[in-house]
Amino acid sequence: MNQHVNEVRLVGRLGSNVDARELPSGTVLTNFSIIIDRPAREVHGRTKVDTIACQTTRATVAGRLQRLEHGQVIEISGVLRRRFWKAGGGLASATEVDVRQLLLVREAS
Repeated sequence: MNQHVNEVRLVGRLGSNVDARELPSGTVLTNFSIIIDRPAREVHGRTKVDTIACQTTRATVAGRLQRLEHGQVIEISGVLRRRFWKAGGGLASATEVDVRQLLLVREAS
């Protein structure tokens, strides 16, 4: 029995940049970020938010993103992915959420 689980659920504010680009395969990749406030007990003069990189190839999620505004509270769910690519003379990587679902929780305040 496989007990490995890769599930992500986040609730936070939509970041300011939503960027869609078409890959050579024809797939449209949409990148965005979600900003999540840290609980006050964790701050102690440090960063007060976490900005999480997200991406999706799902047209329904991308369509919703195009209708939303920066700062609106959203809930996303998906899986955590790590990508690798060649950069300069070496290898670079990024960890991001591959978003499968997106819901609007409330309008920006």
